[in-house]
Amino acid sequence: MKYTKLGRTGLEVSRICLGCMTFGEPDRGEPKWTLIEDVSRPLIKKALDVGINFFDTSNSYSLGSSEEIVGRALKEYAKRDDVVIATKVNTRMRPGANGAGLSRKAIMTEIDYSLRRLQTDYVDLYQIHRWDPTTPIEETLEALTDLVRIGKVRYIGASSMHAWKFAKSLYLSDRKGYARFVSMQNHYNLLNREEEREMVPLCEAEGVGLIPWAPLARGLLAREQGEPESVRKNTDLLRPVLYGDTEEVDAKIIDAAAAVARRHGVPRASIALAWLMAQPAVAAPIVGVSRESQIDDAVTATEVTLTAEDIEDMTKAYVPHKPHGFV
Repeated sequence: MKYTKLGRTGLEVSRICLGCMTFGEPDRGEPKWTLIEDVSRPLIKKALDVGINFFDTSNSYSLGSSEEIVGRALKEYAKRDDVVIATKVNTRMRPGANGAGLSRKAIMTEIDYSLRRLQTDYVDLYQIHRWDPTTPIEETLEALTDLVRIGKVRYIGASSMHAWKFAKSLYLSDRKGYARFVSMQNHYNLLNREEEREMVPLCEAEGVGLIPWAPLARGLLAREQGEPESVRKNTDLLRPVLYGDTEEVDAKIIDAAAAVARRHGVPRASIALAWLMAQPAVAAPIVGVSRESQIDDAVTATEVTLTAEDIEDMTKAYVPHKPHGFV
């Protein structure tokens, strides 16, 4: 495994981040295609064995059961100081007032719940799960800064939003002495490169590390055409929203990536991830897995060196995409 600094910080993370939304009790919240604990634990152990030290989850994944599974597994299989645990806050966790959002009350409440579920005294990277339009960003940043100062959080990060909002957040941190976002978890892959317009250059200029979600475009960049349908594919409501209106162009990019994969003698997923890791601002794509071979494919990606011809072949067919909210 190779490692890199997360943005402009001194924090070293593996070039692959294990996305933990896959791990959770299917009868608790969303999504419904999650893996129960007995199936999840060997995958977490495998990730540790190959050198992955970066694990991303959220308080909202399966209503906290993802954090519980990850917390128990890491406590048994790893030393706390050897791993980087990232989680998120904002999504609704309970009905009624203050059960969601990025107010000071919600943040201070949810960090304690997350710490208990993760069985740890601190979170390495605490991320806002999208923007909260109902709470002033100054209130959110001040609360996150206090968590850093009292030691419950080491670094703070953000996720998909307008670039101007992220720029405003960084400006306020610099002006008022708040903790600064060190990472951006955004939607970025070969099939959707809209973030290259503003967010990617902003993060590169500001020293913010990108940890993209959906690096394989919900599996489109990893699967052979005509492969059997998966439970996730059949129940994924976001996939047709993100890629349903560009299928014809996407097919050309998918075929080009497959050709590059054959040229290098590696799986399709490895090439898609290698392309992301070749982008200067990207620290670690967030890779969700449901079987051990997918971890092997991700590790293989760290060993691939793409040529200028490879990159040209995979990117020349791209066309602008219609905006779909802030995802």
